[in-house]
Amino acid sequence: MQHVQQGSFLTLHYRLCGPDGADVINTFNDKPATLSLGSGQLAPAMEAKLLGLPEGTRTSFQLAAGEAFGERNPEMLQRVKLSLMHELGDPDERYSVGDVVQFPTPDGQGRYAGVVREVGPDWLLFDFNHPLAGQPVTFEVHLIGVL
Repeated sequence: MQHVQQGSFLTLHYRLCGPDGADVINTFNDKPATLSLGSGQLAPAMEAKLLGLPEGTRTSFQLAAGEAFGERNPEMLQRVKLSLMHELGDPDERYSVGDVVQFPTPDGQGRYAGVVREVGPDWLLFDFNHPLAGQPVTFEVHLIGVL
């Protein structure tokens, strides 16, 4: 029987939920996920919980506030001028609190998201923290295959 180790390829179902119990991700009702442990597809704290588990395991872990996605960082709140937003995207776009906006990474190869927290007269305040930063999470997993 195979056990999870660093670099293992995994086929698994998993569910991640926040402190309110609502699903953030849930693959149990769909196709299982496949990933390579150590590639950054899961938070390091979640990967650490999988190490050593045998194939076929179904279990659940509680991760303390900040353990899975770090603590909230006030420096991740940034004001962005509306003029820049219109330059980068649709000049007719209207933004509201709670909107999730995608931004290109500096190298242009990827994207990251920010949530609008405030709307000012000529600026938007974005929160670039992970939505679950600073919160406890539950990580449920069923290891279907380990290679």
